[in-house]
Formats: sequence, C-alpha cells, structure tokens
Amino acid sequence: MEQNDKLVLVYTTFPAIEAATATGEKLVKRRLAACVNMIPNMTSIYEWDGQLQRDSEVVMIVKTRSSHAAAVTAAIKADHTYDTPAVLVLPVDGGSEPYLAWLRAQTAVI
Repeated sequence: MEQNDKLVLVYTTFPAIEAATATGEKLVKRRLAACVNMIPNMTSIYEWDGQLQRDSEVVMIVKTRSSHAAAVTAAIKADHTYDTPAVLVLPVDGGSEPYLAWLRAQTAVI
C-alpha cells in the first residue's frame, strides 16, 4: 500500500449530534469514510479567549485512508460552527485484517 493510501482515523468534535450526523453521512455517501463513529455527551474542558470552558460535545471518529484526509478535513471545516474545530489525523498501525480490507474497499476511488 502506498504511503498516501495508509489507513487513518480522523478525530473531531461537534457541539451537537445533529451536526455530527449530517457531516458523517456526507462523508460515508461520498466514500471519503468507510465508517463514522459518534460518541455523544463527552465533556471537554479547555481554555478559550483566556477563560476556562466546559462544554458537552460529540466525538466523531472517521475511518478512512490518508489520501482522503485533506478532503475529510475540508468537509468537516465547511460544515462546522466552531471557528477552530479540532481535527486530528491519526495513523492506523494495524488491526483485524478483514476489517482493514473492508475499510479499504469502502473508501476506494471508483
């Protein structure tokens, strides 16, 4: 597998499940993601504009390949209400080969 086709996870958060769901569905329909997991009711504590913040958020984990990471990031930013959304691309170093093969097939360029 070429370097730009390695599998990755894209981690991000959204303020509400509706926004996360809409973005997740777009990513899967466009075959930019094989699967999107959304974990509601996560609590984030962070500093913003000099003030300590505490918010309930939805974690989104996008399962894709490295060659789609820029398009996934752009889609997340386009749909997002945050000025600076958290978007992290994390390498997948291994896993269940049948699952990884499915992920590759679902995100193959047609």
